[in-house]
Parts: sequence; structure tokens; C-alpha cells
Amino acid sequence: MKSVLILGAGEFGGTIAKRMNDLGCDVLIIDTNEDRINEVMPYVTGARIGDCCNREMLESLGVNNFDVCIVAVGGLFQTSLEATCTLKELGAEFVMARATNDVQMKFLKMVGADEVAYPEKQTAIRFATKYASDRILDFIQLDSNYSIYEMVVPKEWFGKTLPQIDVRRKFNINIITIKRGDEVFIPSADTKLTDGDVTFVIGEIKNILKCFKV
Repeated sequence: MKSVLILGAGEFGGTIAKRMNDLGCDVLIIDTNEDRINEVMPYVTGARIGDCCNREMLESLGVNNFDVCIVAVGGLFQTSLEATCTLKELGAEFVMARATNDVQMKFLKMVGADEVAYPEKQTAIRFATKYASDRILDFIQLDSNYSIYEMVVPKEWFGKTLPQIDVRRKFNINIITIKRGDEVFIPSADTKLTDGDVTFVIGEIKNILKCFKV
């Protein structure tokens, strides 16, 4: 179970706090807004009203003892920048901060952020990819090259097994699992693909598009 410090209890920070609490993390969240703290308090281990940029307060929390520190404060970008910088100066092991544009991302990394979330851009990329083709149902980006795609099985694959379609050799991609109705399973060598099957495929987008003829 990881210990997590979250600065900012707005929509972004509050959602992260609730989800990480569901996953069994020990979550402490800080915000200057009492209403926000009261709203999220039932879902976290601890909540405190305070200034996320206050060095003395952050130091008293022992930020270096948290596995993850998340800067999710809204409002002025200067606040996020100061909070990120202070956390790293106090020895925080891992700091993730939120950016709303490329310039903010660069500055957050400059002051020490280990990871920068860019939810607006990430959401835009996800939806652009998802709605670019009827074959693409969803995807998870792993890095700049590789992603996992949820793809509708082409008609020409119906009745064939994975060795017969041989996508690994032909297109350098891998089919991880198959979704058939409500069931998701790892296919065996003799599993035959049928109408309505959905595959979860990992690889580079150029190879996946070529394979599925998107």
C-alpha cells in the first residue's frame, strides 16, 4: 500500500484521491478550501486545510516519507510551480504535477517534477484516435511509440486461429486478449476468431493501422 500526498482537492485532485483510496492507498489531501476538504474527507485517510505552497507546513508533513506526491492545485500556475519546487527541495521521492499546456509542462519538469500530467491533451489524443475509425474502440498509450488498442476483428479473420492470421510475424504486433460478449480471455493457439470478437492488441500505431486496414 502506497502513501500518497495530494495538494489540491478540486475535481482533478479529488478524483485522484478517491480512486487511489479505492486501490488501497494511504491518502492525505491538502487544500485551502474547507468545502472541498469536507467533500473529499470521507474518501481519504486524512485531509487538512492549508496552503499548498507553505514550506513550513509541507516540511511538518514529512513529504520525503510519502511514496508519491501529486500537485493538483488549480488557479495560478505559479502555485503549482512553487509547490512542485518546494516538494522536491524537501526531498519528495516522486512528484507528479498537472499542466494545461506545453509551456507549463516544460517549466514543471525544469523545477523537478518526475512526471507531468496533461489531461486535456491526453484526452484530446484519446478521443481523436478513438473516433478516427469504427474499428478502434479505445486505446491506452504506453509511451510515444507503443499503445494497447481495442480493435474490432476484421471479417477476413472470422474462423481463423492466431497462428493462421500470424500478425506477430507479418505486422510486428501482438494480440494480448480477446473480448467475446462479456467474457475476456487469453486466446490459445486453436482459438478461432468469430464475428463480434474484439481484440486487445499491443504495438506501434502504424503497424496496427496497416494490420487492421484502418
